[in-house]
Amino acid sequence: MPRKIYFLSLVFILFGAFSIKAQDKKENSTNIGNTKSEIKEYINHHVLDSYDFDLLSYTKADESKVYVGIPLPIILWDGGLVIFSSSNFNHGKSLAQFGEKYYTLYHGKIYKTDSSGKISYDIKQHVLNKAPLDFSITKGVASIIFVSIIMFVLFTNLANSYKKNGMIAKGLGRFFEPIILYVRDEIAIPNIGIKYYKRYMSYLLTLFFFIWFCNMIGLTPLGINVTGNIAVTFCLALLTFIITNVTGKKEYWKHIFWAPGVPLPMKFLLAPIELLGVLIKPFSLMIRLYANISAGHIVMMTLISMIFIFRNWVGSSMSFMLAFFISIIEILVALLQAYIFTILSALYFGFAVEEQDH
Repeated sequence: MPRKIYFLSLVFILFGAFSIKAQDKKENSTNIGNTKSEIKEYINHHVLDSYDFDLLSYTKADESKVYVGIPLPIILWDGGLVIFSSSNFNHGKSLAQFGEKYYTLYHGKIYKTDSSGKISYDIKQHVLNKAPLDFSITKGVASIIFVSIIMFVLFTNLANSYKKNGMIAKGLGRFFEPIILYVRDEIAIPNIGIKYYKRYMSYLLTLFFFIWFCNMIGLTPLGINVTGNIAVTFCLALLTFIITNVTGKKEYWKHIFWAPGVPLPMKFLLAPIELLGVLIKPFSLMIRLYANISAGHIVMMTLISMIFIFRNWVGSSMSFMLAFFISIIEILVALLQAYIFTILSALYFGFAVEEQDH
């Protein structure tokens, strides 16, 4: 008898959790639609770069929205230097005035306008308003500066501890020393060779820790997506491309334009293919890092947002558990993507310095 009571109680609870009264459906449909549009806006805002750090937002009793965050400096060149705080835009809802000039934030870009905030379009719906030169400190730029300072302080202290303690790491450096040795012994030397690996070590270490730290900061609630920005991954891939081809030996270029050991007609056929491969390699580096990190952020934000869509303890609990599980995986992905980018860069460097007897 008690088992039947427990079973009926469980069925009743589950039925109550999943069921929605008919009179509430009409009221909730509008709210769910608004929630979905807000979620889409938040995901886009999280993935894309912006002019401030958003921490949270809430709606007042008069239905006005209040954003809580950290504004960043807006730096423009418009016939002179223009500097003001991004809080003047109020997330694109207000105009920023600097003297007699007015600026508006439209689709993540700053345009000149008048006191009415008018945006003009051409026939193809392109914005006609002039955009001043933008040197603003966005959250992506601020994050890069922050990671650079952390790396400089961290590894400067590690180097100083080596000098003072007879090549023995001290403090936090003891955690990072095995990682540095791993990059040297398992990435640089096997792929580049014992003869030339030292000339690339500084770049490989900087690359590995920069991507890793940026990925880890991207998992914080600050909404940072540095390596999910294709402009950042493009610059990293471009550096690898430049270093590879500038330091490449004659054997490297010989294999591209005049492949040894193949018939003469094949040499002319392989040359454009090999040259195309020189461009494809950095392109694959750029897309791989950008796509993996961006996809991870979108999946995380989508799972978290499902908590507010389900609005019941079963669906919300499942969404939270999935989001927690994916966040653990993202910690591993943050390190894995740094490792992949670094080892592929080392592999390309190895191709560049490979000698004929190899």
